[in-house]
Amino acid sequence: MAPPPSRLKQFGKLLNLAAPYGVAGLVVLALRFSGIAEAGNLLLYDLVTVKRPAPSGATKPITLIGITEKDIASYGWPIDDRLLCDAINLLTKGGARAIGLDIYRDKGVGPQQECLRQQARTNPKLVSIFNVAESIGPIPGTPPQRRSFNDLVLDTDGVVRRNLVHVTGQDAATVALPLRLVEVYLGEARLRQRLEASPDSLERLHPDSGGYFSADDSGLQQLLLFRQPGSFASASLNQLLRHQVPQDQIQGRIVLIGSTAPSLRDLFLLPRSRFVLDPEGRQTQISGLELHANRVGDLLAMAEGASPAISALPGWSGQLLLLLGLGLGVVLGERFTTLRRSITVVTLVAAVGLGASVGLLWWKGIWVQTALPLAGLGLMAAAAWLRRGAASQQQRQQFERLLGQTTSPAVAQQLWAQRDELLSDGCFEGRQLPVTVVFSDTRNFTTVSERLSPADLLAWLNRGMALCVPAITKRGGMVNKFTGDGFLAVFGAPVGKGELADAVEAIEACLEIQIHLEQLNRELAAAGAPEMYLRIGVHSGAVLAGSMGSSERLEYAVIGDAVNCASRLESYEKTRQTNRCRVLVSSSTRDLLPPEQTAALLWEHWGELQVKGRQQPLDVWELKGSAPAAAPANPAQ
Repeated sequence: MAPPPSRLKQFGKLLNLAAPYGVAGLVVLALRFSGIAEAGNLLLYDLVTVKRPAPSGATKPITLIGITEKDIASYGWPIDDRLLCDAINLLTKGGARAIGLDIYRDKGVGPQQECLRQQARTNPKLVSIFNVAESIGPIPGTPPQRRSFNDLVLDTDGVVRRNLVHVTGQDAATVALPLRLVEVYLGEARLRQRLEASPDSLERLHPDSGGYFSADDSGLQQLLLFRQPGSFASASLNQLLRHQVPQDQIQGRIVLIGSTAPSLRDLFLLPRSRFVLDPEGRQTQISGLELHANRVGDLLAMAEGASPAISALPGWSGQLLLLLGLGLGVVLGERFTTLRRSITVVTLVAAVGLGASVGLLWWKGIWVQTALPLAGLGLMAAAAWLRRGAASQQQRQQFERLLGQTTSPAVAQQLWAQRDELLSDGCFEGRQLPVTVVFSDTRNFTTVSERLSPADLLAWLNRGMALCVPAITKRGGMVNKFTGDGFLAVFGAPVGKGELADAVEAIEACLEIQIHLEQLNRELAAAGAPEMYLRIGVHSGAVLAGSMGSSERLEYAVIGDAVNCASRLESYEKTRQTNRCRVLVSSSTRDLLPPEQTAALLWEHWGELQVKGRQQPLDVWELKGSAPAAAPANPAQ
């Protein structure tokens, strides 16, 4: 059994309402799962963190001993074990509290390998790295408590933004290089023990933290605070071996030894890479050695009890912001009556949201989900604008279908501004309105029609209507219908200027028709065409106005006593006409005119007219035209 038409109509309306929002929702999902939204979040994060003032690495007890291009030119590559052993001896004697060798040395280099291995076995300050994935072990003989892995976490765009602090549940040797160095530096493992016992105390990153979507959150991760590039105390391997490193850059510090030479390709992209270029015009990169120094700096602050300098709100906050953005988009897109105001408010709200997100990251170091909520706001608002545009187009079509071209542009604009009040389910609701009705007919139309061909007759008639319609519509009236050789016009429906003003406009329209009809008849006479005579009836009163008909055919109708009276005035004593345009006006209309206007017009009183079915007779006046202006007084008299 087929559903009733009313239900199908309601379903169609719901579909039209939901379709733009459904498309917008699909676009939001596409942004979420395609990685575009995350890329936008990362771009904003990089931009703000680059512009945000960065602390100096000089405040941290960390020194970098880099193997530079000059070192490689002097000592070759890979560096001989003996040179590394000498460097470690110098650092140990200089009072370094922790030494991290960020160079794989599971296989010895050079003839004197035992020295470095002896250091690995016996030097309590030395930490050696290994790599499980590539099956690279630490320096042979290194005890588990001084082994570490130097793995880094790269985002999908190859940029390092996160610090892998620790991986819980591993053996004693599987500890990240920065955490192991901090333990050796402090002489205790309380930080690692706390992380093992309570991983969430780290304010760790989760897959959807901040601006991430489904990020790999293996281990305990945090956002990494980058210090000013090149701000850590540093020296080359050659300078260390030549005793050219100041004592205060070694004693009591964490010292990292590793490569910094670009040719060794131990370089990584960081948030500033896409905004800052090196002298050769390439994206700036950071050496793995300096990257580890930044990681160590964060862990030292953590060991001292400081909160993370940069953190990310949990994933639920991003979902909440997304729902807020979607909801605001719908409300702001639908709420305001004008599209321009809605766009302005949506733009302002988006700017405030973006500013709040930037402000939180800049001043508080808190990263929040931004791209998707703002995209949701914009897309839902756009869906609302699209829906409203389609509804407006549909309503315009309804207006055109109901009123046609029978109103002036000014009235059409007024109708459009009040459409929500006037229209209900695509129709004008029935309303009782005070109006002034103008009813017109052409005298002797049958006689004229016998003289002219149908085409000529229609052209002749249209010339008369062409002067009547503008006189009415430009004054706010509406030509409600054409009655063959006449018309029914109304002032005050669907909207009016007020009962008094509508009456004045109707009378002025009739005066203009009288004047223009005289000119038209001169033109018709010159062309040998029949003259045109009109009869017009004008009456003011209440009518019932609204849409009449069925779904197949609707029209805006005005019915009631006022229409009947205007029609009777037009047809009253048809043969009594002394001019080309006879205008009979009831006292109901004449009494609404201002006294000065009534006095400025020529009137002839016809007496009373009893209308069938109406108890009160009509007091009838003929409008003859405007009274001639009084001659100016003669100053000489």
